[in-house]
Amino acid sequence: MSSLKKFAFMPVLMGWLVAGLSGSAYAAGLRDKQLGFQDPVTPTMERIVEFHDLLLIIITLITAFVLLLMIWVMFRYSERRNPNPSKTTHNTLVEVLWTAVPIVILVLIAIPSFKLLYFADRVENPDLVVKAVGKQWYWSYEYPDNGNFTFDSYMVPEDELAAGQPRLLAADTALVLPVETNIEFLITASDVLHNFAVPAFGLKTDAVPGRTNRTWAFVPQKYAGETFYGQCSELCGTGHAYMPIMVKMVTKAEFAQWTAWAQEEYARVDSPDLKLAEGGQTDGDGAQ
Repeated sequence: MSSLKKFAFMPVLMGWLVAGLSGSAYAAGLRDKQLGFQDPVTPTMERIVEFHDLLLIIITLITAFVLLLMIWVMFRYSERRNPNPSKTTHNTLVEVLWTAVPIVILVLIAIPSFKLLYFADRVENPDLVVKAVGKQWYWSYEYPDNGNFTFDSYMVPEDELAAGQPRLLAADTALVLPVETNIEFLITASDVLHNFAVPAFGLKTDAVPGRTNRTWAFVPQKYAGETFYGQCSELCGTGHAYMPIMVKMVTKAEFAQWTAWAQEEYARVDSPDLKLAEGGQTDGDGAQ
């Protein structure tokens, strides 16, 4: 990379560094002693929260009904109030009701559930495609639409964390993405099962060796400059807890600057040197 290009890109890098050290990542989604979901960022996560709230209402009503029914039965049919119990063994109306009502409830749940599954599955004509490859035990990212470059992302060790970086979640290299963009994620793995999960985005997709799964996200403009975190959510080996996902959201202009820099900084996926390195000897754990 020329000195001029490096100098031109420095303000962008400094801006990201300051934002990262300011602790804004916690405001974006993570909070100490947090209960429940992280604040939804994408349309998918907003719908997940809405579906969760609907289910919470349904299960609360069911629980309350069953509790009241049990209390009534214990009161009404106690030995003192009912010394001669009925010998009735069947009640057609009750049996029809306890079969039909659960079916109706399941149908009411299934309709929004299937709508959510189809909505979260994929987006037609994405503006950007990014590939995430799970490895033992880190993530590799590829940008086929922006020069087809690739880089690896490892967890920052606890003794090297900067101020504001969360333990076990900060990565040495972030997945940089633009806001106001329909982003399609291609998820796969090179060795064992992994899972690409970013809670604030509503993403949780299996990374399967030899198979590419798809999902998508759209992040509004107001989240430019924010950092979001996720982790591998599939038990993939001894390093499972140490392969975080760190996503840095930037404006479209910043993303264009970053990709221009990254094309010179990182190797291409089809680079002969990269293929030679990946084909080298590995140890017993599968690490280079």
